[in-house]
Amino acid sequence: MNFTRWSARLPGTQRRAAARTEHTVTTDRRGEGAVPAARVERQSDDPPDDSSPVPAVDDLPTREILDRIPALVALVHGHDHRTAYVNDAYVAAFGVRPLGAPAREALPELDALGLLPLLDQVLRSSRPRTVKSRKAPSGRSYTITCTPVDVPAGDEPGEGGVLIFAADVTDHAEAAERLRASERRQRETAVTLQRSLLPQELEEPDDLRIAAVYHPGGTETAVGGDWYDVITLGGGRTALVIGDVMGRGVRAAAVMGQLRTAVRAYARLDLPPHEVLQLLDGLATEIDANQIATCAYAVHDPNEGRLVYASAGHLPILVRDENGTVQRADEPIGPPLGTGGWMHASGSIPLCPGSTAVLYTDGLVERRNEDLDEGIAALERALAGATGTPQVICDRLVRSTGVTADHDDDVAVLVLQHPSRTGPDGDLFRNAALELLGGVEAAPRARAFASGVLTSWRFPTDLHDLGVLAASELVANSLQHGTPPMRLRLRRTDRRLIVEVTDGNDHLPRRRRAEPGDESGRGISIIATIASNWGSRRTPGGGKAVWCEFALPRSTP
Repeated sequence: MNFTRWSARLPGTQRRAAARTEHTVTTDRRGEGAVPAARVERQSDDPPDDSSPVPAVDDLPTREILDRIPALVALVHGHDHRTAYVNDAYVAAFGVRPLGAPAREALPELDALGLLPLLDQVLRSSRPRTVKSRKAPSGRSYTITCTPVDVPAGDEPGEGGVLIFAADVTDHAEAAERLRASERRQRETAVTLQRSLLPQELEEPDDLRIAAVYHPGGTETAVGGDWYDVITLGGGRTALVIGDVMGRGVRAAAVMGQLRTAVRAYARLDLPPHEVLQLLDGLATEIDANQIATCAYAVHDPNEGRLVYASAGHLPILVRDENGTVQRADEPIGPPLGTGGWMHASGSIPLCPGSTAVLYTDGLVERRNEDLDEGIAALERALAGATGTPQVICDRLVRSTGVTADHDDDVAVLVLQHPSRTGPDGDLFRNAALELLGGVEAAPRARAFASGVLTSWRFPTDLHDLGVLAASELVANSLQHGTPPMRLRLRRTDRRLIVEVTDGNDHLPRRRRAEPGDESGRGISIIATIASNWGSRRTPGGGKAVWCEFALPRSTP
């Protein structure tokens, strides 16, 4: 094979005339539009000799250049890719290769790299193609460019060639793999941290059935700061939380953990939802002034049949009633946590027996090139047709919104149902209330009411007596320290008896040690001693509620 008969050029390069006469390009002719001469290094400090010839690019010895470059170069021609040339670097990498034989036989490494179909494509399209970081059987990695070359006049008609240029990128490929491995480890660490900070088991309120699901983003996506929580507040009330810390990775997960812990602490104060968010807003600023988060905090009270909520820049809660109608809890919505200077407000939405509510993060409904309202509307339609247990609804909503393993964002979903109970199951959930009117006669009337209700609920004698005592002490405390209107409420679930007294004074009682000579101060201590749990809170319309709970025996019908 006479290599000098080949001319490797990119498509579109103009061929010089075959009968070109040899000439030199001098500095005097550079201004006349001639092709600039190739640069040569000066070997001495003597002034340049303008009359000495300088070789043009086409006059350079191509084969000598290709033999000396460190990249691997091979030339094949014809539809069976017969080997025409391999340079010294190619021979050093893969050994001596016979010329004139088809590449499939002479250059098996190209077949191992999957390049033979690419050579066919280059010949057909007459366009160069490049593949990156292909690993050869030797373990080295190459970025390979295959360029079509023209066949000079005199060769067989219809023949074409391909110049194969392979640059060794092993060091870069190994560095990239180390980087990917490091990112995988960091993502696994963030996911592990994220999952460990989420509730391992959801609390189970008496009146609600709850399920939740968390999906981290795909393998190429750093985990975010989505979280959810369920907190039983006592007295039959339940707090539900969902939030999303902006950002990715371990930092977002760590901030999420701090906020979730703070929410649980503030929830124990039994504050209205907007006050909880107000406290969280200040804490988020202290944690990191540059870090913001969205959050929705809601409280369910089975006695009211409503979900009272506050939102800090979070997506609206959706509630589906027993007829399948879906309603958004759109207002009020304040700015995200960490922005400061905003007074949050609480709103409410009905959550009657038979209703289902969904709290979620933006990963469930937000898609690129789509309006966010369209995603929420699609979720509403999916919720309207979703039935079954909360876990089944969780899974259906995730599937209906197209969340897959390679989803580009974290997804957290919290579903709660307020079951509609009838028949024997309904007998386990009952309410009774008495308005406390009058003066000193209110106390004996409350005791008689509590005794009659607990007897009708067929409680055992010891639990009956404890319930009557608790009602008496709470009513006496309210009569002494509270103001009208006053109410006694008894509630039973399948797990506990709840006794609650409300009045118009917002001063919360506290447990204190009464001295032997004190005539008062023992009521709350008695309640704390006989009850399994007790507490107090301010009510939204002004005033307070004081409650206590008694766990029911398993055998109680």
